[in-house]
Amino acid sequence: MKAPAHQDIPLRDPQVVMKLKRMGCFHQSRLSFMRILLRRMKAENWQFSCADWSVDAAGVGHAVYSAKGPERTYSLVAFAHDLPPDQRSDRVIATAWDATFALFDDVPEAADIERLRGNVPKQEAGRVSGRELTLSRANRSVRLWDHVVGRLAEGRQPDLDLVESVGYLMRTTAVYGSAKFGAADRVEIADRPELSAPFQAEMLTVYLIRAFVLDLVEHMARARNADAVPLDPALRRRFGIGNSTGLGMAPFLMNHPRLIHNWIAAREWALAEVRGLAQASGDKVDVFRGYAARATKNAQDWQSEHPIQQAKLAELRADMAALSAHLERFDFAAPLPWDRLWRWSEGTLGLEGQEQLAALLLEPYGAIVDTAAGCMAADEGPVRIDGGRDVADIRELIEAVHPEALTTDWDAPEEQARVWYVSAEKLEPRLGERAEEDLDPYAQPLCPARDAAALYSALDGAQGTVAAFLLRHPEHRHTVRRLQIAEAHPYAEVRDNTTHADMAPIDLLRAKLSFFGATRFDPRSDRWLRITMFQNAPFPHELAAADPDDWSYPAP
Repeated sequence: MKAPAHQDIPLRDPQVVMKLKRMGCFHQSRLSFMRILLRRMKAENWQFSCADWSVDAAGVGHAVYSAKGPERTYSLVAFAHDLPPDQRSDRVIATAWDATFALFDDVPEAADIERLRGNVPKQEAGRVSGRELTLSRANRSVRLWDHVVGRLAEGRQPDLDLVESVGYLMRTTAVYGSAKFGAADRVEIADRPELSAPFQAEMLTVYLIRAFVLDLVEHMARARNADAVPLDPALRRRFGIGNSTGLGMAPFLMNHPRLIHNWIAAREWALAEVRGLAQASGDKVDVFRGYAARATKNAQDWQSEHPIQQAKLAELRADMAALSAHLERFDFAAPLPWDRLWRWSEGTLGLEGQEQLAALLLEPYGAIVDTAAGCMAADEGPVRIDGGRDVADIRELIEAVHPEALTTDWDAPEEQARVWYVSAEKLEPRLGERAEEDLDPYAQPLCPARDAAALYSALDGAQGTVAAFLLRHPEHRHTVRRLQIAEAHPYAEVRDNTTHADMAPIDLLRAKLSFFGATRFDPRSDRWLRITMFQNAPFPHELAAADPDDWSYPAP
């Protein structure tokens, strides 16, 4: 990835970008993984088909949806089940689901489907093979599924307000990949161009799940009444796929520092490129104004019952109103218009508005921005510690990467109130209260700031090489490694206290999910939230004639 074109527009400081409060305000953008996937499939003219639909009138059976690219075909094998309502749960530890799925590498034979039928519905208790790239499951929306089936069976369309308030007919609770439960390892597929960007197999899985779910609801309406009507195509687009995400995803950002750096560095590079443009043509200004209007509507439509999100939405709506008013009088003809607009936002808007504007500024410039999508994957092989360096270098690194950690009173209870650990029973990350439970023996190394401060103290008076120091103090090896990674990858590290009493894990979740392309973040607590994926996106049969980017915000 080349340096920003304009010498006066540096990338934003990691000390600004990598704060939890700001990360908890990230928005989807042109560099989100769902949009990268749809752009590629559109550009390569992928062909889609449903070669096998074996679902009965009760909605039980299986179906196979295939997506054929230039070199390979991938198939979603979907199993629909008859799940009693009392077994429906958002929890990742549930044991039964309305539908279960696997993404098969190629087109499955009958024997493959039978093998998957014996394992996929069991999810964690089953095993898939290297022929499968993902394993996932979903539950119906209690509020919407029966309503939509009933309305269509009656020859009527569903209630628009109800559809808008929910946004999906099924909600996934996990989409596993990267060798989990026997699936293909990431390294086995990373060199495939269509899967080289992060999480493309997972995004393709969800995209095909959405097509299956909408076909299933229409199928069940026809089973109830042969004269049932299909969903109106425009209304059909309003359905995305829901997802519930909790603490299991939060440590990901801290456990994959080089990958996270590449995601955020790509976006920051793109933002700096756009800010550095000397002029803005009329057509680019029109595109930007259009997206700004749609983002304003999105902020108005976005609903949540949680106080944290309600406060953020109030801030975002006020920021979008201020942006709209400012655009009425803004002089786009003056030099460096996008940089001037950005600098205005830094002094006027809150974090929600600033991060929304950062995403909007990328929209008119696909020819520039989209090239960064090829730089978002990462080699996550082991990193050797450079033990030959002087320990003084490490102290300087700590001062540069974690300056606030050196002025934090780590003996204050609120600074270390939380403990990250892994549940032995469920093998899922958990966040405990240090004052309430004796969890320190099980603590995960997920507080880079505190660990850096401890290393800084241990280095006081030390001399010589890093290797010699670590021979005496091996407990600091992981911290030295992280610091050396952060030296070369400045967006790799969260520059905040991840064990503070006020730390909200949903900030970490939103940062990650925004890069997926998720919308409508709806926290259910400070530890888990619901989102919507691919809402308003063209379906596979529509993609060839659709704009692969013109769905990420609702129509004004």
